[in-house]
Formats: sequence, C-alpha cells, structure tokens
Amino acid sequence: MKTKSIRICEQGSYDVLKVEETNIPILKSNEVLIKHHYLGLNYIDINQRNGSYKIKELPTNVGMEASGIIEEVGKDVKRFKVGDKITHCMNLGSFTEYFVLNENRLVKLKNNIDLKLAAASTLQGLTAQYLTQKSWEVKNQDFVLIHAASGGVGQILTQWSKIIGATVIGTVGNDYKASIAKNNGCDFVINYSNENFESKVKEYTNNYGADVIYDAVGKDTFEKGLNCLAKRGRIVSYGISSGKIDPIDINKLRPLSASIATGGLLEYTKNIDEYQKNADDLFNLVHESKIKIQIHKEYNFDEIQKAHIELEQRKSVGKIIINLK
Repeated sequence: MKTKSIRICEQGSYDVLKVEETNIPILKSNEVLIKHHYLGLNYIDINQRNGSYKIKELPTNVGMEASGIIEEVGKDVKRFKVGDKITHCMNLGSFTEYFVLNENRLVKLKNNIDLKLAAASTLQGLTAQYLTQKSWEVKNQDFVLIHAASGGVGQILTQWSKIIGATVIGTVGNDYKASIAKNNGCDFVINYSNENFESKVKEYTNNYGADVIYDAVGKDTFEKGLNCLAKRGRIVSYGISSGKIDPIDINKLRPLSASIATGGLLEYTKNIDEYQKNADDLFNLVHESKIKIQIHKEYNFDEIQKAHIELEQRKSVGKIIINLK
C-alpha cells in the first residue's frame, strides 16, 4: 500500500522538498495507522531541511506535527480504537497522508476538539506549556519577555502567561506584528527594527528587568537579553531562527545569580501520561477560548515549498498548516 509523503534526499534550500509515493509500513502489534487530515508547519522543519539541525539518515520523510483519525489498530493497542481523533508532534516523517506510529507517540483528542486547530497548536502549544511550567514556572506578577511574540509559540506563550497573571513584554519586527502581539495580550510591545529592546525592557520594568526571557530567535537576541535580566532571572533558549548563538561569557550572570536554560519539546513527549495530561491542559484552554489559535494560511500538500518559503522569510503571523482533506 502506498501513500504520498514529503521527502528530502539532502539538506538545503526549499527546493530539496519533494512529494513522492512511499510504502506504508506493516502495522506492528503496538502501532496504529493514522489518516492525517492536517499537518502543522513549524520552524523546526526549516532547521531540519536547511541543515541547522542534522538528520541522521537521508533520504527521509519530513514533518513533525499532524492530526487525523485512527484507521487501524494493532492487536496489542490499548489506548485507541478505529475512529478516534488524535494529534501528535515530534515524530519525524509526519508529513504523509497515512502514517504508522506507536500508540505511545500519540495523544487522544476529545470529540469537541477540531482537527485543524489541533494541527495548528499541538507542537507550539505544548512548547508554551513546558516553557511556562517547567523551564521557568511563571508566577503572578512576573515580568516575562517573549521574543517573536507574534509567532505561533509567541502568541500562545503570551496568552498562557497572562492567564497566570504575568506582565508580558513582546518583541516583534514590524508594526503589523506589533498589533498582533498587542491583541494577544502583551502589556508592552517593542518593535526591534526601530527600538532597542534592552533599554525598553529596563524602562517598562522600572530597571527591574525580566524575570524570564523566552528566546526562539538566537543569534540576534540572546546576548542582548542577558543585559536586561532581573536578579535571579532566567533566559530560556528554545530556538535559533536567526542562527546559532555565539559563545558567551557566563560570568556576566554571576552578579545577578541569573541562569540560562535550554528547552526541547521532545523530552516532554516521552512519558505518555505526562504527554497526554499536558495536551489535555492545552486543549481544555483552547476549547474554552482562553487560548485562541490564529491560523495564518492553509496550503495544499503539493505547495509545501511555498509554505516553507513563507515561514522561513518570517512573513507568517500565526500558524501555517497543510490541508490533506
């Protein structure tokens, strides 16, 4: 049995992405067959395609997030039955119509959760979840600085931090993105194309600084962020959209007793009980409209190169998804 998949034979520019027919693996006893309805595009896909993140074996199917319906279950599968709605992330090769996966790499969706919203929020929403509750436990009245506040993770991070009661400062690259960040709840928005975010953070916090800085940008923002941390504050690096971070002098942090943390969602999907609970927490907030998910644009399967270009050039505001229906 064949399925259409998005593949790369080498890492490079967007034109290495190809739509090809591939074989659907034979189902093992603890696996399920999923018919994907929607795929979620994320910056990790850009990094894997262009070589910023190394892939061990090439050629390979790509993609890391999708939602759909269970079509078949192995004889030892306990958590799912045919017809269940599911979503998943951090599974390389997800950009395919039919996908075989171990049942413990999936989370079950309640029937009231829309599959399109699930593909638009699983990876980024669970990222925001661990960032606000594991990498640094955001508290009421914390000053939280979020880089790329108008992006997919940035929007959810802003809303989740506001639910907790933090004061949120967001950085963006233009005035349109500033309006998006403001509409999502940022108390202060800094347009770094014409404002110095270091001095602005000090101004907005009355020289206190940011208790936590969430940085998915990397090279262009990380070291500057060290200069506006509060005492005992923390900068959390969870992405490098502008390039790898240059070596830094960690001694800069000693007078503040401040710290650096890194983040990676994969670690928080390894324990199925934790994975499912975190997803339930996320989708309850989404269903109750306490967290709103903005979808920037939908592309068809064969438009994957266009989708990559738009995300890589930072033209998107919110989530880009691929529609397989």
